[in-house]
Amino acid sequence: MQAFEGFTNAELVSRKQELVNRYEDYKKRNLKLDMSRGKPCTEQLELTNDMYDNVSPFLSEDGTDCRNYGILDGLKETKVLFSELFGVNTDEIFIGGNSSLNLMYDLIAKAYNHGLNGFEKPWSKVEGIKFLCPCPGYDRHFSITELFGISMIIVPMNNDGPDMEMIEELVKNDETIKGMWAIPMYSNPTGISFSDDVVRRLARMETKAKDFTIIWDNAYALHHLYDEQDSILSIIDECKKAGNPDRVYMFGSTSKVTFPGSGIAFMASSKNNIDYMKKLISIQTIGFDKINMLIHTRFLKNADNVKEHMKKHAAIIRPKFEAVNDILEKNLSGKGIASWNKPKGGYFISLDVLDGCAKRTVELSKEAGVTLTSAGATFPKGIDPNDRNIRIAPTYPPLSELKTAIEILSICVELAALEKIL
Repeated sequence: MQAFEGFTNAELVSRKQELVNRYEDYKKRNLKLDMSRGKPCTEQLELTNDMYDNVSPFLSEDGTDCRNYGILDGLKETKVLFSELFGVNTDEIFIGGNSSLNLMYDLIAKAYNHGLNGFEKPWSKVEGIKFLCPCPGYDRHFSITELFGISMIIVPMNNDGPDMEMIEELVKNDETIKGMWAIPMYSNPTGISFSDDVVRRLARMETKAKDFTIIWDNAYALHHLYDEQDSILSIIDECKKAGNPDRVYMFGSTSKVTFPGSGIAFMASSKNNIDYMKKLISIQTIGFDKINMLIHTRFLKNADNVKEHMKKHAAIIRPKFEAVNDILEKNLSGKGIASWNKPKGGYFISLDVLDGCAKRTVELSKEAGVTLTSAGATFPKGIDPNDRNIRIAPTYPPLSELKTAIEILSICVELAALEKIL
């Protein structure tokens, strides 16, 4: 459908003036509405308030005093919990601090400086290394690879995951392509979950680089919005079946399950990979916060209890996702200037506006008091080649503020499109 198909030029000019008047009315209200990051709201955080009740005794199930040094890779019972939640063996798990992003950064740093398990040549000794970046994607992923001077190749996202034909062709011919980022479940920001076919092809594909590495950021595996849920195959199991057990490192955390600033994070991979990483990590720390692991494990208990806990999260944020969809549908549907996803989980909604209009839409929104993630942030180096994608983060604002913000955003989407056309 073409933009504003069926409208006359005079009708568009009149519509633009109507929108300008509404826009100026909003500007006079001096609003400060923030949708820039995907943060849990206060009501979500309060679901975990009693986690710190009755903390003592500080002894793990095997009698370890969690107040003292030791146990580099995490408490046994914490490993069991994550094993249940993510379908991996306990000897394939490393429990870290509060941030999975920190663990991912650490993996890239170790690959760059020391090389990965079985490969003595660090990535820093390979000229012109590259990473595959499915887009739209997560800006913090791209910032890590940019920091290490790693070139980034944009891979389009399809409805079932990244473009596998493009990936397979690239990796089988180029030894300098050392890895790829992946958010396989309710991807940030598109909400797409990788199909079984995509997972299997990633696991078994031929790569010229023997140390090709998939960073599997499974951040939203627990964050369903509805009873009808997406599911994905175990990439670790599929890599084993394909004879590539060391290809993937999976990451996750409790950041949006308990408290984002003080959760626990994990890394999972083959036992050989984890053993190798433990040797390197043992140089930088004696161990992470075992008291926090103990508290979290006692609070979360087991996989079934976590699922019930996450239903409470869903009940809080589901109306926000639905409000965004309803307002966008009401204001923008049928005009040929915008499309968006309706995810079953995760933390974001991906909005595509008319090509060349994303930056202008975000700029107009900011002037009216609505702060969004920067246009282009979902692409490497913040450059969206089509200037089209905007990430909406509905979870943090109160519902009433969110509705106002999306009404303003809708006006800005249409105004930016009209400015381009007229």
